[in-house]
Amino acid sequence: MTAAMNHAEKIVESVKDNELKGIGEKIINKQRISFDDGVLLFEKASLPWVGALANFVREYRHGNKTYFNRNFHIEPTNVCVFSCKFCSYSRLYAHREEGWELSIDQMLDIVKKYDGKPVTEVHIVGGVHPKMNLAYFIELIQKINAHRPDLHVKGFTAVELDYMFRKAKVSIEEGMKMLNAAGLKSLPGGGAEIFHPEIRSLICHDKVDAEGWLHIHRTAHQLGMHSNATMLYGHIEKFHHRIDHMDRLRTLQDETGGFNTFIPLKFRNRDNEMSHVPETAVVEDMKLYAVARLYMDNFPHLKAYWPMLGRQNAQLTLSFGVNDLDGTIDDTTKIYSMAGSEEQTPALSTAQLVTLIKQVKREPVERDTLYNEIKNYSNIDLKELEVNPLYN
Repeated sequence: MTAAMNHAEKIVESVKDNELKGIGEKIINKQRISFDDGVLLFEKASLPWVGALANFVREYRHGNKTYFNRNFHIEPTNVCVFSCKFCSYSRLYAHREEGWELSIDQMLDIVKKYDGKPVTEVHIVGGVHPKMNLAYFIELIQKINAHRPDLHVKGFTAVELDYMFRKAKVSIEEGMKMLNAAGLKSLPGGGAEIFHPEIRSLICHDKVDAEGWLHIHRTAHQLGMHSNATMLYGHIEKFHHRIDHMDRLRTLQDETGGFNTFIPLKFRNRDNEMSHVPETAVVEDMKLYAVARLYMDNFPHLKAYWPMLGRQNAQLTLSFGVNDLDGTIDDTTKIYSMAGSEEQTPALSTAQLVTLIKQVKREPVERDTLYNEIKNYSNIDLKELEVNPLYN
């Protein structure tokens, strides 16, 4: 029996509550915990206890490896036909003069800025603009692939896709096949928010529902595409809403195996219709990550999006189940900075991101979108990284 297993057993035995002890025993024996178990972890487990178990799971899955990728974002527009109450980013179509709308040529110019640089992914998400339709985005993807065929195009939330397909009068299956044929390789996880209708009807009633979101991701998986999944937490939802959300994702992952990673997204309350709702404290953030790692047993990876949390809190998540910090981003996203996130100019060089991971005694590994390992930076001198232009 390994030292890690011995340590985990001591953690489990240290708790006096028999219900929690039973959950802990399931976890160290690699057994699935139930819906009620998940709720109970939120209600009764201490942060050190649940965090230690999440770290145990993280380390038997990934050791000390912490993944990142070299990526950039394109945000075609922040003009949107929907009016989500938590959103600080979008501008209603009726007031589109307050937002931005990029042309295909402008977006290609963003791609061309990275010519000769070893980025591996372009991440395309934005508002839902009625004039940026399915044909428009097919043309964009085709032109990106023609210019740089090695770049992995990850794009469009299920909310964007649902609108695109309905406007084009094509089925989800037809629309996904068209985008995939054009060169769309995977989907991000945005637009999931909270699936439960009690909450969804209050914060984003007019966009695709849980069943629609899951159908789009199921279809992508059936086409051989991978995707991510998110959850917006820390607003008006209760613990059982969080577990309901995770449970629906876990069930789909049992069916398809197509999700790469789960990404909890912290609600930020600046400049939106929910500004009166206080944000969660760091202690609750860390507990959310830990419970997610324990509940999402069939998701290979758990990601913390560092621009949203800030660098120090992102480092902290690496002790609470997280094994991925997203990517370099290079100040190409405004979605969270406009909502008051910790990083107002979200950009890290590869050298900075590697340093961030090494500072907390983890092993920095560059990956591609599908988690194929590109380079392990564990034994690379930080001074070498800082002076090498490839990493800055």
